[in-house]
Amino acid sequence: MPLSEYEQRVLEQMEQALTSDDPRLANTLQSAERHPLWRYVVGFLAAAAGLLVLVLGAAASQWWLGVGGFVLMFAGVAFALLRRKARSGPIGVVGGTHAAPQSRPTASATKRESFLARLEERWERRRHEGGR
Repeated sequence: MPLSEYEQRVLEQMEQALTSDDPRLANTLQSAERHPLWRYVVGFLAAAAGLLVLVLGAAASQWWLGVGGFVLMFAGVAFALLRRKARSGPIGVVGGTHAAPQSRPTASATKRESFLARLEERWERRRHEGGR
């Protein structure tokens, strides 16, 4: 069932709001690339071969063969799931409109605290920009 004109307008407004509020997220969602099927096939075959080598190494009491099988399994899964495309810079940065970078948290701050601090700073910045 197709969307009504009203629903299409609301959806377009939501997309525009998302793009203006968080351009990096919008860019990530728009450019979500799918892995080609051949990567999954090759990764599955490598993982299956690694499992076979791991079992054979355990059956023959050859620890080095078991370790090699595990490494092959891990490499197959990583090959299938990880991206190979390197990005050349930040995604979704709007030129000239972003604020100066904030100072980095101290070395004693944990990752969780710095993550929450960044979220709070972004929230406050958006609240103040929206109230103009």
